[in-house]
Amino acid sequence: MTFLFNKNSHFNLANLATFFNIGAGVLAIYYLTHNSFFAAALFAWIAGAFDIVDGKIARKYNLSTEFGIQLDSFADFLSFVIVPTMFIYFAIIDGKELMLFTPLVAFAFIYYVISGLRRLIQFNINAEEGQVEKFFTGVPTPLGAILLWVVYLIWLTGMINENIVLILTIIIGFTLNSKIKIPHP
Repeated sequence: MTFLFNKNSHFNLANLATFFNIGAGVLAIYYLTHNSFFAAALFAWIAGAFDIVDGKIARKYNLSTEFGIQLDSFADFLSFVIVPTMFIYFAIIDGKELMLFTPLVAFAFIYYVISGLRRLIQFNINAEEGQVEKFFTGVPTPLGAILLWVVYLIWLTGMINENIVLILTIIIGFTLNSKIKIPHP
């Protein structure tokens, strides 16, 4: 079991938490494609919990590596970019594409995915093993996912329609790569 605390093991404790993040993200996608939105949301939040835990473990036990940084960003892309956009699509938009302005539907989701990917790549380029910045520049992808979740909850109240959801998705995607400073917890 020493591999759990071996910095050079791809299956150390921090990376295992990241793999659980990925697993929860995959399960969220499974449930989204089966219109089980409660289960999908549950697994999305579980993925978020593992994302918090993996970084804390990596710092506490000095397990931060270039592999772990890359793995964490791949997990974040799945759980905090792909899952939330699929959630918005399947829970709100699916079947309404032709009633909405179809190019706006396509643009909103493609733009958000590219924005999230760009943000994570830029984060990796700037990341150093074991270092934590005091501020994020731009909205981090987990916060972007939470903001999309809030959009979904507001949509459920009937206060906004599908077109506003799409516009808010674009705006949140823009903030991922903005100059907004967000304190690192």
